[in-house]
Amino acid sequence: MPVGVSREVEDLRLVNLTKQFGDSTAVDGISITIPAGSFFALLGASGCGKTTTLRMVAGLEDPSAGQIFIGEKDITQLRAFQRPVNTVFQSYALFPHLDIYENVAFGLRRRGIKDVDLQVKRMLDLVELSALDRRKPSQLSGGQQQRVAVARALINQPDVLLLDEPLGALDLKLRRQMQIELKRIQSEVGTTFVHVTHDQEEAMTMADTVAVMNAGRIEQLGHPADVYETPHTIFVANFLGQSNLIAGEKLSSGEVVEVGAHGLGFKIPAKRNVAPGSHVVVGVRPEKMTVLDAHDEHKLPIGHNRIFGVVTDVSYTGVSTQYLVQTPWDQTIIAFEQNSIVGDRSSVGDQVVLGWAPEHTFGLDPAEGVTSGIHEGVSALESDPEA
Repeated sequence: MPVGVSREVEDLRLVNLTKQFGDSTAVDGISITIPAGSFFALLGASGCGKTTTLRMVAGLEDPSAGQIFIGEKDITQLRAFQRPVNTVFQSYALFPHLDIYENVAFGLRRRGIKDVDLQVKRMLDLVELSALDRRKPSQLSGGQQQRVAVARALINQPDVLLLDEPLGALDLKLRRQMQIELKRIQSEVGTTFVHVTHDQEEAMTMADTVAVMNAGRIEQLGHPADVYETPHTIFVANFLGQSNLIAGEKLSSGEVVEVGAHGLGFKIPAKRNVAPGSHVVVGVRPEKMTVLDAHDEHKLPIGHNRIFGVVTDVSYTGVSTQYLVQTPWDQTIIAFEQNSIVGDRSSVGDQVVLGWAPEHTFGLDPAEGVTSGIHEGVSALESDPEA
């Protein structure tokens, strides 16, 4: 099959995969199937086990237990060079003394293939670098170097391409451009991409499926929109974006679960409630909320959940405005509103009502604590994790 053209690949399966370093368990018996030809993201904070998982798939770490399959072939005991897998690292690891053409051709030449020109040119066309083929890596931008690294890995036609924080060294604007580029390349070649990242936006933008990792385990796995809209744990709700979480008690059940908290009643669709007992944490994303002057409560649709409070901070971000609202029970609620009407913003000190539809509410098990995932979420945005 010519390079740069979609081809048939097989699923990657991890079965009870475990890695221990002494008394510490880095990866704790994870079992997942990564569909062939998909763009899969392992998302988590520093130390969660995502890079260790990637290194075991690459053959750079030996599992303490479990198996790794590509299709029906068990590759667990194969050495790294024997696996149909290639890895792109954050550092790119390009050969500085070779031009771009020779960097991309390196893998083919190492395998003794003499006529590499057609394959190299196709791959350079794929990553849109044909015009720069005789430049050295030092003459390219960070984004261009990253595309060279991807081309060098893909020219060997691996069944799986592993990407270990590949965009971490780029600035924000270039990183967003490369997110689009990587997704385009993956769609064209049809190779399974497994992308390790601590960047939540990156995972949401690029991946078909996201697996949120925490303490060596998969907290939740699914389509990015499903994981974001309906988190199954407090950790996921706090780590993936921001959430307002209010501890309460279940008042009634049925198709709609009614929860009481601080003298207020909240409604949650039963299918969006995962709390097993009478204690429920009511959750809502900040952008789902409407901010109105308290006297305009009647403008909210009948049946909407609502909270009253005082605005303590207003932050204009261009696209939206972020409000911090202090409740009567001294909890700070975050709300985002699109800046669709010029000058239509509340001010610090205003009495407001926050309203949102019950279908945007989710119910979580309070057992892990309402702050689970908050510290990890902050570190994930500010650090450059190695694990």
